[in-house]
Amino acid sequence: MNRRDLLAAAATTALLTRVPAFARTSEDQALRAALDGLGDAAPEAKLDRLKGFSPESLSRSAALDLVTVRSGLRIDAELARRFAFGKMGRSPYSVSFMSGAWREAGATAERIDADTVAIDAEAAAGVVLPADHLERTITAIRKAELAAMGEVATALSRQVSALEALRPHAGDTPGVGRLRDGDAYFALLLERHSGEHVDPAAAHERFVDMGRRLHARADTLLRRQGLTQGPVGTRIAALFREERWLYSDDDAGRDRAVADMNRWLDRARSRVLALFGPVPAPCLDVSARRMSAADETAKRQGYRVVGGPSLSGIYFVDLAEIRRRPSWSLQGVVHHELLPGHMIQFPIEQMADPHRLRLEYTPAFPEGWAIYAEQLAGDDGAFGGDPMAFLGHTHWLLFRIGRAIIDTGVHFKRWSTQQALKTLREVQGEPAYFAPFATDIDRTCLEPGIRAAEALNWLRLSDMSPTSSSKATSPALRHFHRAVLADGRKRLETIDAELKRKPGQLS
Repeated sequence: MNRRDLLAAAATTALLTRVPAFARTSEDQALRAALDGLGDAAPEAKLDRLKGFSPESLSRSAALDLVTVRSGLRIDAELARRFAFGKMGRSPYSVSFMSGAWREAGATAERIDADTVAIDAEAAAGVVLPADHLERTITAIRKAELAAMGEVATALSRQVSALEALRPHAGDTPGVGRLRDGDAYFALLLERHSGEHVDPAAAHERFVDMGRRLHARADTLLRRQGLTQGPVGTRIAALFREERWLYSDDDAGRDRAVADMNRWLDRARSRVLALFGPVPAPCLDVSARRMSAADETAKRQGYRVVGGPSLSGIYFVDLAEIRRRPSWSLQGVVHHELLPGHMIQFPIEQMADPHRLRLEYTPAFPEGWAIYAEQLAGDDGAFGGDPMAFLGHTHWLLFRIGRAIIDTGVHFKRWSTQQALKTLREVQGEPAYFAPFATDIDRTCLEPGIRAAEALNWLRLSDMSPTSSSKATSPALRHFHRAVLADGRKRLETIDAELKRKPGQLS
């Protein structure tokens, strides 16, 4: 490194190891107490309670808490004024087959009845589950009623009756575009989740264009494997079943898969300094491991343990159905779940100790960062010389962009669930291991905007990154990563503003 690189590395280290929580200033502590005390007040009232705080008097992490929460609350205030229904900023429906007090262990009759009141209020505002989801919700709650007793069973019966009365009002269109001012509602959700103003039409077109470009890349890679006939999605699905790429369905096969992942991880670890400069030790003390036998038997999804000063970071990979995970599909998982993905971002964020409300108003950032990190690894040559691993990486990006396309498709373009399913099959070919097409569509219908926002975070970070105009391991790129990661997650509008400041203003 030259002197300029060394100075940049020192600045990076300082920013990525901020003042610990126990050293917060009195003003920081006052803000945290105020944020903790906001409770269930209306968004406007919450904003009023934060008027006395100024970012200039706070530490960097606390200032980000304040700025982020204020931005989110302004959107919530608009949602509360115009769209006072459902789960604020999450879903237009208080109850579905995937949500509601009826699903909670130990739910009381009072909580279930409160949900039933919300169902009636939503219906009065024209918000009713689409027909298919309504029927599935009724069936699920009836089943819960049969297993319940006493007042809880009676409350569930009342809820079923309320839902059954809505059948004449349930249409077939699953998106929020069918609601009064539904396009504006969806745009507000996109802004809340992504962290900046979003034009849903432009976002949809960008997703579709990215899907086309990824398809063209996949087509080239498939042709190199001799797969030239049929749609890209069909050829990808066929490749998932080719025996030569599959691990054996036994301990030896699972051990080999994990060993392969850790070999790729070692290579990724060796590139961290070039891509980021020095990072906190927990970012590098990470590994992939098998789940316990009990977890594998239960088919638990993959999960991570974020490292700390005395704790190694671990990604426990789901290999229960290992024959559905060809070897070429796993290197992308390493770069997303471990390095330079989640296991770079989460330890740095954990040290910053962001308030839980900052997490609430930046929900798409972690996934957006991890997808960006997958792409970063590819740009840095991680898949060089291995076209099958590069195809696996491309398929993971197709999975991410496919989710985004159906999100805007269903909620802004008024697609049916059948059209969404057709699109996913065309885009991906094979569903992600942990995300069957039908499940992904259900979640997208019931939680508008979040999948699109994750893709927007990925694409907007790529827009802001200097990789297109400089070497992949340049000081400019390390400076960019320092600004994005320092002090934990941020809204896109905050990142954009920070990057436009003079370098000296960042700290």
